Amino acid sequence: MIVQNQIQQRLAEAIRQSGMTQKEIAQKMQVSQQMISQYLLGKKMPALDTFANLCAVLDVDPAYILCLQDNV
Repeated sequence: MIVQNQIQQRLAEAIRQSGMTQKEIAQKMQVSQQMISQYLLGKKMPALDTFANLCAVLDVDPAYILCLQDNV
């Protein structure tokens, strides 16, 4: 069973490995840097449309983040 904690961990990992700063990601997403920080710390989860855009910005497969596949 997939749990939210696993999804949060993979999302945080993708943010860290993106090579972009939180500020750069936030600017591309048109959200606050604090919101990206909340995702990184696992305090918040993005809305579905925001999640889709974030995966595009990070160039990561949403299926990986959602734990539907094991490798990137």
